[in-house]
Parts: sequence; structure tokens; C-alpha cells
Amino acid sequence: MTAKLIRNAYEAALTMTAVLLCWGVALWLEGAEGLHTDVLVLAVALTLTLARSQRTADTRRRLAALVLLPVTAGASIFVGRLLASHYVLGAAVYTAGMALAIWIRRFGPTATKAGTLLALPLVALLVVPGPALAPEAQSGLVTWGWSALVGAVACGGVWLVQGLGDRFGPRSWRAQPVPGEPPRRSRLHPRPSTRMALQMAAGIAAAFVVGRLFFDDHWPWVVLTAYVAAAGNRGRTDVLRKGVERLAGATVGTLLAAGVAAVGVTGDTSVALMFTVLAVALWLRPLNYAYWAAGMTCALSLLLGYFGQDALHLLPTRLEGIAVGAVLSVAASWWLLPVPRARRQPVPGTTSPVS
Repeated sequence: MTAKLIRNAYEAALTMTAVLLCWGVALWLEGAEGLHTDVLVLAVALTLTLARSQRTADTRRRLAALVLLPVTAGASIFVGRLLASHYVLGAAVYTAGMALAIWIRRFGPTATKAGTLLALPLVALLVVPGPALAPEAQSGLVTWGWSALVGAVACGGVWLVQGLGDRFGPRSWRAQPVPGEPPRRSRLHPRPSTRMALQMAAGIAAAFVVGRLFFDDHWPWVVLTAYVAAAGNRGRTDVLRKGVERLAGATVGTLLAAGVAAVGVTGDTSVALMFTVLAVALWLRPLNYAYWAAGMTCALSLLLGYFGQDALHLLPTRLEGIAVGAVLSVAASWWLLPVPRARRQPVPGTTSPVS
């Protein structure tokens, strides 16, 4: 266990170094070009999610990421604008994009990695508060061009830090490219990838509806949980476990955020504390997903406080949204074309970038 914690700390240090590097570049861009603060959130979100998926990538996969991530990051801004101005249409496009990212796994490892890169900016879109803002506030947000540039910066930052870590770090800890597994033909009809895509679409679509009806501008919390619980779906039990772990972790994160709010931490101190919380959450994430959920909940609460929102007042609403999203995702995976455990075939690349 001690050796595992040390290795986890090394990997978390690499990721946080890349995050801070990309955050610094985005901070410079924000000041130089007069951009909105959401460019910083986008840089952090993309780097966090990209670092894990690129850790064992070979040169071909990294070059593909350099092309695909900026394109999809720019396209996600249009989806965000669509959600703000035409919620129903934007929700439909978002749901279709997430389902597509899973459905194309049937075409092999290359398509699977492309699907992962397609999902990354869409996940980041739920963390960046842009789509939930009033339409009149949208004009100040980062544009598609800057988003594409941030995507390229995230790729460069992750590769630079991980490359230096592998070059000068302990030899036994150096990452080795993992060859993609050949796709396996399943006797199930529809195929597992199609079933998982339909389950994801159903869960996210229901989350959009319920989120808008009962959570108003806080609907992203419901949708994000519906995605996280179903991403990398390995069966009914897996989705249920992740839903419970996310809710348990969010509850602990809520208590931590309440303590921080009681102390009155604000400004630059809250930003430093947010990065510290993320580092600890990254360190403990391989042990149990609940640690990551707790850290993310606390960090997002600090982010809301930085933007001037009453994070403590919103925490109960956040917990309700997480619980509802988990229930919707579990219901979709259990009742809509479930994959029988005894006959389930592994789908390559089923690891979620955020799970």
C-alpha cells in the first residue's frame, strides 16, 4: 500500500504540474487579451481530464489528440451557446455527441480514442459555468478560437510534463504505451457499444429534462453526474457502485466546503486551496472514486465562491442534483437494454476520462 501511495503521489504531481503550467499560460492569455475568467477553468478542466488518458499514449495517439482536441474544444463552445439560447436543441446535440463518443467504439481502438477526445470538451463544458449563465452574459465568454488554442496548450503541457517525468523520473515508474486490444465480436444484438450509447443517451436526456424542471440554472450538476456514473460502464453493478461513491464523496466534499466557508477563505487563498484539494484528490483517486468526488465537490464549491456565489447555500442543491443524476443513470443502465453479466464482452477503451 505504501508503494502504491508513493506511485500515486508521483502521478498526481505530474498531473498537477501540467495543470499549473496550463493555468499559468491561460492566466497570461486572460490578462493579455482581456478574456473572461472561464478560460482558466477550461484550461484546468481539459488538462485534468487529458492527463490521465494520455499517460500511456504512443506518438500516434498524441498527434491525433493534438488535432482532435482543439477542434472538439472549439465545437463545444457552439454547443454551450446553443444550450444558453435554445436549451432543448442544445441538449439534443449534447446528448447525441456523448452517445456518438461511445457508439463509435465498435470500430476499434482508434475510434475509441477519438470518442474519448470528443467527450473531453463536452465534460469540461459542464464544469465551466458558461452554458448556465444568462444569454446576455455569453458575449464575454471565451470564443471557439481561444478554446481551440487552450485545447492545444493542454496537449502541449501534458506531453511536456509527462515526457520530462519519464525522462528524469524513476525508471520503474516510466509509462509504457499500451497497445490497443482488437475489438471482440459479441453475439449480443444490439452490440454492447450500441447498448451503452443508448443507455448514456437516455440517462443524459432525462438529466437535461429533470435538471431544467427542478434545478433551474444548476442543471449541469445533474447532467454531469448522469455522465460520470455511466461512463466506462462495466455493467449494472459498476454503474450503481459509481453512483453511490459519487454521492458519498460529494457529501464529504460538502462538509469540507462548509468548513472552508465558515473560516471565510476567499480570493487568491481560495484558488491556492482549490489546487491543493485537487492534488490530494488526484493522489487518492486510484484507491476509491469517492475521494475524487469529494475533492471535486469541494474544489467546485471554492470556485463558486471565487466567482462571488454563495457556495455554502448552494451545496444542498448540488447534493440533490448529484443524487438525481446518479439515480437516472442507474435506472437507464439497469432497465434499458442491459448487458447480461455472463455474456458481456469487454469493450476496448471503456475507461472514462473523469472516472
